[in-house]
Amino acid sequence: MRKKTVSFRSNIRLARNLWGGLSKIAFRTLRHLTERYSLSVANGDLQFLDGRWYVTHSGLLQLAYRRGCSGIATVLEEHSSDASSGRWVVKATVYKTIASKGFVGYGDADPFNVSPLVRGAELRIAETRAVNRALRKAYGIGLCSVEELGSLSGSFSPAREPRPAVKQPPENGSNNGQPRLRDKLCLLIREHNLDPTLVKAYAADFCGTQALRDANRDQVEAFISQLSKEAKENRDGLVCKLNSYAQSQEVTP
Repeated sequence: MRKKTVSFRSNIRLARNLWGGLSKIAFRTLRHLTERYSLSVANGDLQFLDGRWYVTHSGLLQLAYRRGCSGIATVLEEHSSDASSGRWVVKATVYKTIASKGFVGYGDADPFNVSPLVRGAELRIAETRAVNRALRKAYGIGLCSVEELGSLSGSFSPAREPRPAVKQPPENGSNNGQPRLRDKLCLLIREHNLDPTLVKAYAADFCGTQALRDANRDQVEAFISQLSKEAKENRDGLVCKLNSYAQSQEVTP
C-alpha cells in the first residue's frame, strides 16, 4: 500500500494562514519536521506557540504507526504517586521492534501542572506525557509535546463561588423528551473523532463564557450547530482550530 506523503508546501501554507509569518528558524524547522517525520499541520500533528514548534500526542502516535512501532507499555509508578493529592507518575516504554529493549519515558501530573479544563484527569495526563516522552526518545524528536506543557502558576482556578439555586435551568438537559444537548455534543465528538477537552475550550470561547457549563441552552445549541457544520465541511481546519486551544487554556488566568 502506498504511503501518503505530507507536502511541505501545504504545511507552510496552512501554518502561515493559522499563525502568520514564521521566522527563518521556524521555517527551517517545519521543513525538517515535514521531510523527516511527515508531520502534518492539517492533521494537528504540530502546534506553533510563542514562536516555537510543538508536536502533539496524536502526531506522535501517527508517526509510531508509520514507522511500524511494535508496542507501547505503561505502568504506574506507585512509590512516586500520591492518590490523596492527585499526583501521578507513569512510566512508558516504547518498543520500536519486537527485539527492541525499549525507550523509556516518565510523565507526571498533579492539580498544579495541568489545565483547569482537565482537572480530575491527572492520571490520564501523566500517562499521555509519559508516552509522548518515550516516543520522542524512540524516534529522535527534540521538540517538546503540547501535552507536556504544565499549567502556568497563574492558571490555577480560584475557589468557585456558590451559584444561586434559583437561576439554574438545565443548561445541557431537557425534560420534554428532546435529546439532551450534552448527548448531542458527545455524539458529534465521537462521530468526527474530536478531542472532547479542546471542544469544551472552543465551546466556551464561542459562547463567550468562562466554561461550557456557564453557557445557556441557546448558546450551546448554536455552538453544536456551528461545530457540526465545520466538522462536515472542513474537519482538518476544525482540528487545527481545536489544537490552538491546547496551550491558550494553559495561560488563561
